[in-house]
Amino acid sequence: MTNFFVLCILSFIKWLKVEESGVFYGEYLHVLDEKNRIIIPSRFRKNIKDEGIDKFYITRGLDECLFMFSETDWKVYEKKFKEMSFTKKEVRRFNRLFFSGAIDVVPDKQWRILLPDYLKEYAQLNKNIVFVGVSNRIELWDKDKWNSFYDESKQSYEQIAEEIIDI
Repeated sequence: MTNFFVLCILSFIKWLKVEESGVFYGEYLHVLDEKNRIIIPSRFRKNIKDEGIDKFYITRGLDECLFMFSETDWKVYEKKFKEMSFTKKEVRRFNRLFFSGAIDVVPDKQWRILLPDYLKEYAQLNKNIVFVGVSNRIELWDKDKWNSFYDESKQSYEQIAEEIIDI
């Protein structure tokens, strides 16, 4: 019983240390216009307003998508990455790619954001883009790439859950 109590307290303390928000859920298809602008999905807008988010950071993500963080969450990750030892080659490599690709964006009055060519090229974004809400971040995917990722991943969803989730 004592071990269980200690585990519960440690889990609670770990949970308290999580500073990131968790406001983005779902998949939404949008179209990139001729000026490389895309409209943030309306489902995200209410949460953005409620959370008081004014600025986002977009950078190279994993699996050939883009990551989009609120300014608050960006600062949390930036702090974590700064704490990693720069004497390690892979840390330097990751930080260079992650931070050199980053831009800050503020949605305009129509809730559009501008994607620079280098990020568009990195994620191989075409006209149809899927916004994927992943709790504390938004991922931007080319529609065909997202569909391929989803089709490949859904087959092993339960197996992945068994391997990574310990409730």
